[in-house]
Amino acid sequence: MKIMVINGPNLNMVGIREKNIYGTVNYETIIRMIKEEAEKRGVETDCRQSNHEGDLVDWIQEAFFQHYDGIVINPGAYTHTSIALADAVHAIEPMPVVEVHISDISQREEFRHISYEAAYCIAQIKGRGPQGYVDAIDCVIEHLKKAE
Repeated sequence: MKIMVINGPNLNMVGIREKNIYGTVNYETIIRMIKEEAEKRGVETDCRQSNHEGDLVDWIQEAFFQHYDGIVINPGAYTHTSIALADAVHAIEPMPVVEVHISDISQREEFRHISYEAAYCIAQIKGRGPQGYVDAIDCVIEHLKKAE
């Protein structure tokens, strides 16, 4: 099983920026944890990060055309602004996509309560810190098992 993990803008700054919201664990450590936990589950992960919206759209489409089993995506601020990402996620249905947020976006500023992608995802995991990525991988695995 192969899952693409896509991280959007500023997620490379986790552990540096707003530690009271995102914690002190840096991006590289989170990626290492994701890969280790996925490997324990027999899942190969392809982890990527970009600050550019078009890269994220391209990677969603690549995951579809390269026959990945699912996507875990933290769109960052694009969650609240990007119709393009929402359209990309919608276009690849029924591929399972899980949206992840390190912080609980429903407990933050009102504009962060909106997610354009959530309607096309099988789940949204928020406020679980880096563990949310592992939970999202588990969600994809469970979804695929039920679909068999």
